[in-house]
Amino acid sequence: MSKVSVATKRLLLGRPFRSDRLGHTLLPKRIALPVFASDAMSSVAYAPQEIFLVLSVAGISAYAFAPWVAVAVAIVMIVVVASYRQNVHAYPSGGGDYEVANANLGPNAGLTVASALLVDYMLTVSVSVAAAAENIGSAVPFVHDHKVLFCVGGIALLAAVNLRGIKESGTLLAIPTYAFIVGVLVMLIWGAVQIFLLGDPLEAETSQYGVIAEDPDMMGIAIVFLVARSFSSGCAALTGVEAISNGVPAFQKPKSRNAATTLLMLGSISIALLLGIVLLAREIGAKYVLDPAKDLDGVPDAYQQKSILAQIAETVFHGFPPGFYFIAVVTALILLLAANTAFNGFPVLGSVLAQDRYLPRQLHTRGDRLAFSNGIVFLALAAITFIVAFGAELSSLIQLYIVGVFVSFTLSQTGMVKHWTRHLKTETDPDARSRMRRSRVINAIGMVMTGSVLVVVLITKFTAGAWMAILAMIALFVLMKMINRHYTAIEQELEFEEADLGDEVLPSRSHAVVLVSTLHLPTRRALRYARATRPDELEAITVNVDDRDTRILVSEWEESDVSVPLKVLASPYREITRPIISYIRRLRRESPRDVITVFIPEYVVGHWWEQILHNQSAFRLKTRLLFEPGVMVTSVPWQLNSSESRARRAEQKYYAPGSARRGLRAEAQAEAMRQQMSKDRKNPPMNGDDR
Repeated sequence: MSKVSVATKRLLLGRPFRSDRLGHTLLPKRIALPVFASDAMSSVAYAPQEIFLVLSVAGISAYAFAPWVAVAVAIVMIVVVASYRQNVHAYPSGGGDYEVANANLGPNAGLTVASALLVDYMLTVSVSVAAAAENIGSAVPFVHDHKVLFCVGGIALLAAVNLRGIKESGTLLAIPTYAFIVGVLVMLIWGAVQIFLLGDPLEAETSQYGVIAEDPDMMGIAIVFLVARSFSSGCAALTGVEAISNGVPAFQKPKSRNAATTLLMLGSISIALLLGIVLLAREIGAKYVLDPAKDLDGVPDAYQQKSILAQIAETVFHGFPPGFYFIAVVTALILLLAANTAFNGFPVLGSVLAQDRYLPRQLHTRGDRLAFSNGIVFLALAAITFIVAFGAELSSLIQLYIVGVFVSFTLSQTGMVKHWTRHLKTETDPDARSRMRRSRVINAIGMVMTGSVLVVVLITKFTAGAWMAILAMIALFVLMKMINRHYTAIEQELEFEEADLGDEVLPSRSHAVVLVSTLHLPTRRALRYARATRPDELEAITVNVDDRDTRILVSEWEESDVSVPLKVLASPYREITRPIISYIRRLRRESPRDVITVFIPEYVVGHWWEQILHNQSAFRLKTRLLFEPGVMVTSVPWQLNSSESRARRAEQKYYAPGSARRGLRAEAQAEAMRQQMSKDRKNPPMNGDDR
């Protein structure tokens, strides 16, 4: 890695953390709340207007259902929060819904939950950033005209912040999250004071607008379906609750109690804000409608007018413009930062799945700052894909949303009911049994309620786009099954080979082959090294790509002091790789019990552009030879001057006065390693694998 790339990485991410500093990255409740609550808070910002938007289809009279829809959403929120508090105490290891479903309902249920959550996390980032772009775009025309570019930049920025570490990102994001909570609470309280105590008849700028129903004769089942769809849209406010259950390991001790307390705080704040916004919007007569007949510049009016929250702020702070601008700014920030919840939940869940061999093992690895860097990068790329595919249109993306989270809600609560039932069979303490029965009742209510909401969501959103989210979940489920099957097959294959190791037939002879292009110093070093391995047979081979060059090489070889025979392989089509592979295969056919070691001289260069100019044939050969059974490949490096100067610069930098501490630590580590190797030589292990 070049000095520029290292410096850039350190500038963006900071210095790497030692593994023993993992405890310092754990979150106190005051930081955990903004880290895990930003998604739920952002949902409060746009869920109310989604309720009003859907109800506007039936005309202004349907707005009377809005408070009742909000109350229904709040009831579901209460049940879900109470249910997940049981999850947090029962499963504090961080697997969350996946672990609950996997342990109690089986691997397929666990994978279903995992695929649903992973897709939901991707959509959380996409929807949140798209909502931020829409909110900011109403005030900044450039953002409105370049929404996709803004969203991609926002996702990249959030990924970079989270790559610096969960605690660092939480501290950075705490201010806007708390500012949003305090700002909206102050706005709601001041609005209520003006209306109910001071008698000020507040009216939103849209209060005089008329809302014409798309179908004036809509009634009966159609109204019920519309209210149900409004309810399912409002249930977007519940997203983010599961993140705390998945992120318990990120909390400071006592982890379960701190996570449960944070969950209670999140639920209480979300319910208060949701109900307050909907009720105050009704009081001031705010409207939020979709009118395709007045489509301007390809964007419906509903997405050009001010949001419900902006209308409330403008009305409540009509004599105090800074209040309106404050709410607008913190709302835009919370919408953008809502994706941070997913950036904390997705990598942890991906790490658990990688440990269970359902995702690539790289997702289980922590980066320089002890964050799951590969998971963060993967989530960012997936979210950018959704943004680009849907043109950052919130109206399209939100239809795919919340399906996954209610799938995980329902299966998780079903698993918890089974969990308590199983433990009640063996528990004898009366107090413990009483607590378990209470927890089982809470989880059973959660199971029924979230299952019912899932059915409503599927019915009302399936044709609107939810089918794509379901298809993505199925594809991810199948992919994880295939990854697990691959890892399992590899493990069984290696275990089989190890079990039969005692019966393995050892090679009868060693045949060394040195590849030659020119008789120069790298070739001579490779010949000396090959001879030092004491093979039973040693030969050098070259490929006749150019007759003149080959004749010169043969002549030099014969005149030199090299005693190793040189074979020339014909290549009518001027290829290098294929003739060598064919020759090696012929040797294997003639002596199947021989092991063939191919020695390849390679240049070690000091600059990336030099690598392009050298070693390409060697790289292709190594790639092909690795697939040949019974063939070993050995690279014999030759350090060019550029690599030596680079090594000297690195050594000078390492042992510079400012780096003395690092040098002493490295010397101490080297001394400890030498002592351990000395002990190993005195007391060698019985089996080479034990080392």
